[in-house]
Amino acid sequence: PFPLVRECFQKIGEKADAMCISQTPVDALEREWGENQLEGFVAMIAGQEMGTKTEHIKYAAASKYPAQRILMIGDAPGDFKAAKSNSALFYPINPGREEQSWQRLYDEALDRFFNEDYAGDYEDSLVAEFNQCLPENPPWIV
Repeated sequence: PFPLVRECFQKIGEKADAMCISQTPVDALEREWGENQLEGFVAMIAGQEMGTKTEHIKYAAASKYPAQRILMIGDAPGDFKAAKSNSALFYPINPGREEQSWQRLYDEALDRFFNEDYAGDYEDSLVAEFNQCLPENPPWIV
């Protein structure tokens, strides 16, 4: 994993529940998270067999927490859409700037989230920066 990933998950675990949501098959996720010794930081690893990312958030968190207390950390436009479909907050891991993104998450974004000072201008500025990092012609759109 990138530097500070483990430290970010430790910080998250001190004050929040966490889960991995992905459209990758769960066996691959469990293997990757296990190989990197990250599986202990999340209560659940949800892969494509358990539904879409939007459904994962809805079933695991949306009925349990207020929307402003749910933070989706992601690196793709689909992650942003899944968060916003559930009125949740979004923290972007910027393509090509992953290390800086994890550093900012650790240094300031998690504290702002836990202090309920994340939504609004701060989140909007992060999303704008994320959108600037996305390729003009993404290879996944044909």
